[in-house]
Amino acid sequence: MMPAADVSTSAWPQTKAVTISAARRLLTKKFRAAGIETPELDARVLVAHALSLDHAGLAAAGTRVVDAGEWDAIASLAERRLMNEPVARIVGFKEFWSLTLQIDSTTLVPRPETETLVEAALAEIDSAGSRTRPMCIADLGTGSGAILLALLSELPNAFGVGTDTSFGALRLAQHNARRLQLGRAAFVACDLGAALAGSFDLIVANPPYIASGEIAALAPDVRDYDPRAALDGGHDGLDCYRAIAATIPPLLNAAGALVVELGAGQAAAVGASLAQAGLAPTRPRTDLGGTQRALVARKGDTGAGQGHDRKALDPGKKALGISAGTD
Repeated sequence: MMPAADVSTSAWPQTKAVTISAARRLLTKKFRAAGIETPELDARVLVAHALSLDHAGLAAAGTRVVDAGEWDAIASLAERRLMNEPVARIVGFKEFWSLTLQIDSTTLVPRPETETLVEAALAEIDSAGSRTRPMCIADLGTGSGAILLALLSELPNAFGVGTDTSFGALRLAQHNARRLQLGRAAFVACDLGAALAGSFDLIVANPPYIASGEIAALAPDVRDYDPRAALDGGHDGLDCYRAIAATIPPLLNAAGALVVELGAGQAAAVGASLAQAGLAPTRPRTDLGGTQRALVARKGDTGAGQGHDRKALDPGKKALGISAGTD
């Protein structure tokens, strides 16, 4: 992290004529010196956000001189980035699966490697039939709704249920669903699948999987800004997987599948836990970095699924509260 004096407003040059292009170059230089991985991209996004410009508008206005208020706005955002706050948190949105998702302090920032889980889930759907068939899916620990909404964007006749213990996250996920016009979803406050019932074709989850003792060593943009509850997987990182193995298999229909995201090195342990619960794990799917990132475990290999079941929320089960569907 840069020393405080280097990121304060007084450290920025008091230039009378700073163009938009010059501001981008200055931010890029400071970000690079601070060891930020993507200095040019971060500078472009933050300058554009400060000036309310899209990518084309930013390029077209490169020679325009920013006024004092605009310069203060740019410098303020840059200071936050130099304190390791993720760009997505600063601007309030993140692209995931070509969807623009709003995020806030209640949720993880969706990560590119989680798209591996979406790919694995869609491959499982494709192996069993058409993507246009009716089906019911659940997303455990939905957060911003990233995984659920990505799947609904690809499955035009699917109905989805997202669960989370955070009411703030559920409100945000519901907002994202409405804004993206993906109304085939409901959101329920509960732990994993505690308030779910019925028969699901697909259940997905990106549970907390960082061992408690390893959180302090995470990168500052994760450790200091992501909700700890969304990171902490217990002493060995596997607590949620054990809970999923113990409670989720009965919710899958005869040909249903569970797809979970994995932390590095967890594939064997998670696969063994799911196998003990009566599921059949398949070979893990790796992300672009070569890490085994997603694991599919099947309930069975016969039948075509039970279809679109809107009785997927069980008011008789213990729930913290249910927010209405978005359609």
